[in-house]
Amino acid sequence: MVTVLPSFFVIGPPRTGTTWLHEVLKNRVSLPAIKETRFFDFNFHYGIDWYSAQFHTAFANQPMGEIAPTYFVSPAARDRIAKLAPNAKIVCIFRNPVERLLSLYRLKIAYGMIPWNFDQAIVRDPELIESGRYATNLKAWRRAFREEQVLATLYDDLRDHPQAYLDRLLDFLCIPRFELNASQRGFVNASGHMTYPRNYERTRRANLAADWFKARRLGHLVARLKKSPLCRFVLGGGSPFAELSTETSCQIAEVFRPEVEELEILLDRDLSAWKHYPPRIATAQMPAAEPAA
Repeated sequence: MVTVLPSFFVIGPPRTGTTWLHEVLKNRVSLPAIKETRFFDFNFHYGIDWYSAQFHTAFANQPMGEIAPTYFVSPAARDRIAKLAPNAKIVCIFRNPVERLLSLYRLKIAYGMIPWNFDQAIVRDPELIESGRYATNLKAWRRAFREEQVLATLYDDLRDHPQAYLDRLLDFLCIPRFELNASQRGFVNASGHMTYPRNYERTRRANLAADWFKARRLGHLVARLKKSPLCRFVLGGGSPFAELSTETSCQIAEVFRPEVEELEILLDRDLSAWKHYPPRIATAQMPAAEPAA
């Protein structure tokens, strides 16, 4: 049997609207039955047949793709995709790096992936910083593929102009355009409502169990559980997250500044607002409205 691999990968990094994009595309293209297979960076040992089996809903007349935000920082994933699917198109989405890092940290805490406070996590979890090295990783993907195969986009465009963003993406992927419905145009900030878990160990064990089920092609059970009342037993219910101190946010913004400045050159876009967190607002301007939670 000939193995058919995806023709495109949306590689993130995490917390850049990839969940929204998955929901928007899932009925238009063939995506894996589980949202993130982690095949090319974490589950490669299961073999290509395991990966192909994740696309059991694939149809001959639909393009195949994977929305996989963890691949962005993985040299192994980049090399494996370049070898097995050298003609695939690659999509990156970039977001204010401090804002995105904070969102990723909250997600990891909420799902029991890490137990540390913010200062500890910055030191002990390399993904938090590495996934914000946008220019460095973008250049690596451009070297692994032809430059015209790699599309770099901004979360700001996805958030503020979702239809125009989607049109550009569909054109790049050679997929017919379609109109977003009202609910799809309403952007959702998925981390805004997150809290610490009631019980870290219980949440951590539930997350490990979900990975076990996904590895055995039982991801549909995990998806069903997330929509059930039982989900509230393992997710959330704890204290709310504190905001970053001004000192900490400024320090992290300075860490990312060289990457942001180089990305400005690579994309020919003004990213001045990303060089500070919270973004500086002129005195005469009213604060921008927050996305709906």
